[in-house]
Amino acid sequence: MTHFLAKASFAALIALASIPFAAPNASASELGRPPVVSVQYRPVYACSPVQAVRKARFAGLHYARITNVTPRRVVVSGRNYRGWDQMVFANVRGCPLIRR
Repeated sequence: MTHFLAKASFAALIALASIPFAAPNASASELGRPPVVSVQYRPVYACSPVQAVRKARFAGLHYARITNVTPRRVVVSGRNYRGWDQMVFANVRGCPLIRR
């Protein structure tokens, strides 16, 4: 029984002794400075649908709209002076034209 009491009192002593050390560490970051927020900006490596529509309109496609987006390509449909037409852009930075 004394062995159990010795272990319990030793555990209580360690628990009580560690409380004052934990409190200042937790409140050390609240000294009036704002918390540090890590923001990571990811560069754009894909063709945005807005950019694809702009390029299609600049190339002469009227009523341009997105009809299909896949990981490899962006398809824009619309009208030109001959009738309905499609433009296919690669889904990479800069939206290079694959076919018209």
